[in-house]
Amino acid sequence: MDNINIINGGVCAPKGFKANGVHCGIRKNRTKRDLALIVSDTRAAAAAVYTTNLVYGAPIKVTRDHIADGYAQAMVCNSGNANTCNADGVEIAEKMSELTAKAANVAADDVIVASTGVIGQPLDIEPIAKGLPELAAGLGACSEYAAQAIMTTDTKMKEISVSFEIDGKTCAIGGIAKGSGMIHPNMATMLVFITTDCAISPEMLQKALSRDIANTFNMVSIDGDTSTNDMVSIMANGMAGNSIIDAEGEAFDTFMKALNTVCTYLCKCIAADGEGATKMLECSVTGAGSEATAKTVAKSVICSSLVKAAMFGADANWGRILCAIGYSGAKVDVDKIDVSFKSAKGEIPVCKNGAGIDFSEEIAKKILLEDEIYINIALNSGDYNATAWGCDLTYDYVKINGDYRT
Repeated sequence: MDNINIINGGVCAPKGFKANGVHCGIRKNRTKRDLALIVSDTRAAAAAVYTTNLVYGAPIKVTRDHIADGYAQAMVCNSGNANTCNADGVEIAEKMSELTAKAANVAADDVIVASTGVIGQPLDIEPIAKGLPELAAGLGACSEYAAQAIMTTDTKMKEISVSFEIDGKTCAIGGIAKGSGMIHPNMATMLVFITTDCAISPEMLQKALSRDIANTFNMVSIDGDTSTNDMVSIMANGMAGNSIIDAEGEAFDTFMKALNTVCTYLCKCIAADGEGATKMLECSVTGAGSEATAKTVAKSVICSSLVKAAMFGADANWGRILCAIGYSGAKVDVDKIDVSFKSAKGEIPVCKNGAGIDFSEEIAKKILLEDEIYINIALNSGDYNATAWGCDLTYDYVKINGDYRT
């Protein structure tokens, strides 16, 4: 894969980045970290993509303003409170930036700020003010602490890092993410923080991130709800020493492949850790007449509550797959559609040319009892493909969201 290798270190794998996470008191559970910080040794090119929800968190407005010039040096994030729909939200987000700047010795307008948690609940700045000195003092190779501090209903930490070469220089990209519920993107959803020591201009960094989002985070759905605080941000400090990427070409393509490796991995982590989920679902659509058709079909299947429920019950109810394709709005020839289910236990075709075929329900059950299920759909009408990720729908999803605030 173009010499792209998985390495250790998370967001601290790239040169010049340090991270940490602490419990400052926003969350009642003292065992859970709730404040994260990532800092670059030098000012870095920065880019971000945000939720398209018209109701969005104050941190998004502040971050947009801060990185409008294409640069940042630190990322700070609290969990437990979204700082959304609050009268003083922008003031609090700006104060978070100022406190971070003082503690980490960076400029306040070079801080990417984020919050996640309950919507409409005032965010007290005092725990953050008290926690930031300790947070900054403990900065080091602590990517996992930062990854833990941004979690809400997540049950698993999500981080990855990769290395790759540009101009004979070894570069790295690292990422951490949080996301378990309220995930149905119209850009990217959840919170994702990415770092790289690759030298790339702000314009090309934004182009790379926006282009990748369309095929990764924009293709994840847990429950059909687009969050108010969704953001994917990236800082590139150039400390790898490669010639700066300021145009498309071989170096940009290599960077894109490395970024895609990181983002795809985090997508699958988020899908697997959906609220109450027992299974990660991946829907691959091949042979579509257009990219739009392939994406529409894949997302429609992944978003179907009936498909998700069938996967929870390990029921090879392929009719629900075709139903979801049929109402998706995509232009498809139903009489050409093939469907199969696949997992570590094997693969079984269940539909050919839009109609059912004989298959062993017993074998299908064994395949669908695994914790990673692949729904493969061949439209047999063109050359375009797409992949979407999601999870099954379980009793626990309702339990988690029925008493989320209490």
